[in-house]
Amino acid sequence: MYEKWCGIDDKIRFMLIGCINAINAYIIFAISLFLIGKEHYQLCVTLQWTLSSIFSYLTQKFFVFCTKGNYFREYIKCCATWAVSYLLNLVVLDLLIKYILPNAYISQILSIMIVSIATYILFKCFAFRPRKQP
Repeated sequence: MYEKWCGIDDKIRFMLIGCINAINAYIIFAISLFLIGKEHYQLCVTLQWTLSSIFSYLTQKFFVFCTKGNYFREYIKCCATWAVSYLLNLVVLDLLIKYILPNAYISQILSIMIVSIATYILFKCFAFRPRKQP
């Protein structure tokens, strides 16, 4: 069954798993906010990122790119990819709001779509790229 899943185009797997990861991250944030308190929302974001990054890494590794081994190396590369994606999101959102669409809600939706494409490419070509065999 796993082989059949990994036979599905990785772009489709990326979109499906990405939705699951986004829901998971939001649930962690919401529960943290409820338990810790709204005044500590920054701590909740930190908890959300820390816990959801581990879940996201594992789902990307096993269910999107179907790689084996290299756990620590791939996790560090995933963190670097997320950092680039975050910075890219800031830039794209700022450009959209300033020059194209001043509505932050709609601009962020567009920004997420654009950044998701870049994130997929970074994951595929950098974080989960298979090692070359000597």
